[in-house]
Amino acid sequence: MSQRPPLADEIVSDSQRYPTLSSHTEFEGHVVSVRQDEVRMSDGATGIRDVVVHPGAVGVIALDEQERVVMIRQYRHPVRSYLWEVPAGLKDVSGEPLIETARRELLEEAGLVAQRWDRLLDLYASPGGSSEEVTIFLGRDLSVADRPADFTLAAEELDLEVARVPLDDAVAAVRDGRIRNSLAVAGILAAVTARADDWHGLRPSG
Repeated sequence: MSQRPPLADEIVSDSQRYPTLSSHTEFEGHVVSVRQDEVRMSDGATGIRDVVVHPGAVGVIALDEQERVVMIRQYRHPVRSYLWEVPAGLKDVSGEPLIETARRELLEEAGLVAQRWDRLLDLYASPGGSSEEVTIFLGRDLSVADRPADFTLAAEELDLEVARVPLDDAVAAVRDGRIRNSLAVAGILAAVTARADDWHGLRPSG
């Protein structure tokens, strides 16, 4: 019997071990929808799974020449809190390459452009209940730029704060719970790991 290599990604098609027997949309919202699937399990039993269908997102760990990470403080209504995050946004422009979404979000939210880009991390934000897939990029060689003329800060963005935090301080903030946004946590820790390897092994941004 062949053995799967450690940490191998195994994609199971819908027609294999966990076929979807029925599916219908319970809720259609502005950004997400909720789908309810009836799934046959590997032992033949069936179960109901509620799935939050999400368009996905990108995030940016933007590091300046002093190895400070660009952080954003923004209000998040579902958790009734201001959170320290990194520039990020939805994959909400049809056909837009992920790297271009990352460039756009960095410019719109932080007023910055990066000359050097690498792909840092891919993750599922909450795979037990959501389809949200996140790609996090590393942006370096930063410079200040004007936000796009057609972009206007609105709603929760109106009191958005931007700060540059030494990467090691950001790691400490992750460890003691001051940074709790999952995308920021994962990206910051991945950046520290990459730095420890002298930035070798980073994937191309495209």
